[in-house]
Amino acid sequence: MKVAIVDYGMGNLHSVLKSVQAAQVLSNQNAEVYLTSRPEEVMAADKVIFPGQGAMPDCMSALKASGLGEAVSDGLKNKPFFGICVGAQLLFEHSEEGDTDGLGWFEGQVKRFLPNQTDEQGGRLKVPHMGWNTVRQTRPHPLFQDIGQNEYFYFVHSYYFAPKNEEIVLGVSEYPNEFACIVGKDNVFATQFHTEKSHQAGLLLLRNFLNWQI
Repeated sequence: MKVAIVDYGMGNLHSVLKSVQAAQVLSNQNAEVYLTSRPEEVMAADKVIFPGQGAMPDCMSALKASGLGEAVSDGLKNKPFFGICVGAQLLFEHSEEGDTDGLGWFEGQVKRFLPNQTDEQGGRLKVPHMGWNTVRQTRPHPLFQDIGQNEYFYFVHSYYFAPKNEEIVLGVSEYPNEFACIVGKDNVFATQFHTEKSHQAGLLLLRNFLNWQI
């Protein structure tokens, strides 16, 4: 099995590679995991991981310039596909960040957290939302195997998913209001948080992705 991590120049790529390799040790798969900026190597993969880090306008520009757009679209249509952070945001129609159009795989927007919000104790919540937060699973999914409700994952983001269709929402977090942080449909699964920074829980998600049969 070949697992391609898409390298379009915008992501925590080597950390993602190391975490997927660590997850492979936990999995039942004999997989070849590789970073690639070559469209043909993404097309040849059995599974695709699509990370992203930084500003969405920069990520979208880098993706267009890389020539990887068609290969990413092929993965979205035909293969188990895992979007991470801005790689997940790019799957939506539009982002408020830089008034940027995304790939439009999911209907909906990517919106900025409102300023000057407070927690239950009245403390001001900073933007970006950064650090550990709990995730509540809203629908069963094979990638949640061995991951409990309200598990902690690591977030760094100022913008969040606002899907048009609630049926694609698989997990939510709060800051301070509830927001979608895992979305998915059919062969596509995407997280706002960084799996590669989420310790054991992140490794389990990646292990489950490697074992996922669709």
